[in-house]
Amino acid sequence: MRICVREAEAAELPRLQEIERAAGEAFRGLGMGWIADDEPPALTVLEGFRGEGRAWVAVERAEGGGDGPPLAYLLHEEVDGAAHIEQVSVHPAAARRGLGRELIEHLEGRARAGGLTALTLTTFTEVPWNAPYYARLGFRALGEGELTEGLRRIRRVEREIGLDRWPRVCMRREL
Repeated sequence: MRICVREAEAAELPRLQEIERAAGEAFRGLGMGWIADDEPPALTVLEGFRGEGRAWVAVERAEGGGDGPPLAYLLHEEVDGAAHIEQVSVHPAAARRGLGRELIEHLEGRARAGGLTALTLTTFTEVPWNAPYYARLGFRALGEGELTEGLRRIRRVEREIGLDRWPRVCMRREL
């Protein structure tokens, strides 16, 4: 079996919610139970990303060509000329296999082909599988003066919904 990244299918959207719930449990051990308890994106939200070709899954593909269920997923949107990673989640049972990196590399290829200049995201600074992980993948933290208007808008929404209970940062990887 090999890992394959492909567009999410409509029938897989409930599985993406399962992945999000399972992945969120790791936050509980850091005293961030409210993240673990947060509901995953609604099916209508996921369908919006999927319908616009902005939802990708990592699956195991058998030699005969059949795919297993999604093990990880990535949602993205275009923000100020960059591919902004809205969410990337890996099911804990499939962790440490490079699935998140595979999804991000896939997005990079699509972003390059589409003429975008960078990948961006927002994340927690002190969660080991967040900012430190993305830094290892070549993302750098942006200072306040480097934020585009779109990233400022995203950060405002994050503050409004309470994500700033723990330090957060915008990060960017040039293409």
